[in-house]
Amino acid sequence: MKHNDQYFNGIADKFAKNIYGTSKGRLRHQLLVEALSPWLSKAPMRILEVGGGTGIMTRELLVMGHDVLLTDASEDILGLAREMLAEYTTRPGQLEIMQIPLWELEPQADIDLVVCHAVLEWLENPLQAIEHLYSLTPAGKRLSLSFFNRDAALFGNVLYGNFDYIARGMKVKNQVRLNPQNPVSPQQAIAQAEKCGFVVEQVTGIRCFHDYLKERLGSDEAFEQLLALERQYNRQPPFSWLGKYLHLMLHKPA
Repeated sequence: MKHNDQYFNGIADKFAKNIYGTSKGRLRHQLLVEALSPWLSKAPMRILEVGGGTGIMTRELLVMGHDVLLTDASEDILGLAREMLAEYTTRPGQLEIMQIPLWELEPQADIDLVVCHAVLEWLENPLQAIEHLYSLTPAGKRLSLSFFNRDAALFGNVLYGNFDYIARGMKVKNQVRLNPQNPVSPQQAIAQAEKCGFVVEQVTGIRCFHDYLKERLGSDEAFEQLLALERQYNRQPPFSWLGKYLHLMLHKPA
């Protein structure tokens, strides 16, 4: 089956700057690392990162001593990853980089953890992707899944007065390639995960407050104050459900 998904060939540098060169990217990455860390063992794990992009999360995992198979559909994006992770390519077995779409990945029995962050919203069939990710997760292992939260996107657009945009089903007339076109409803994602057979072990809101600020963060001190609040409330409803991204830790029973 052909999938009309969105990749980032030709705009890799712009993508990296837009996503990670801002306070929102910095905050998202830090909170995702903290959501994932408790589920990582001290012993080296073999981790499959699906749609790992420029390798930001892969680098964190490598520093912790884990072995990572980094995959992405965009060769341009992986070019940036190879530059950033060059020091690890000389260590046999610790890092493997593969250009391949999610749909073409096949299960590997030696995987201890699957990581798929901020990928679903760029896919034509995000709920179907959860089913495929289930097949990639070995029995008894976990999937770390995060995605752009449709409910939070709707809430934010109400605050900004974008009523016509909401009336169109939050579909833009002219597609912006760096704007996620297919945000996912948390309840639909959780229902699909459970239908596949996953058990939801943890729900974390990512950027529960940041994207609703009236003014940009003006200092490192303000960033740290906001980070403390994000940490305090990001697993407490209703704040967790307002995260611009939602993170799910999913377990596939043995």
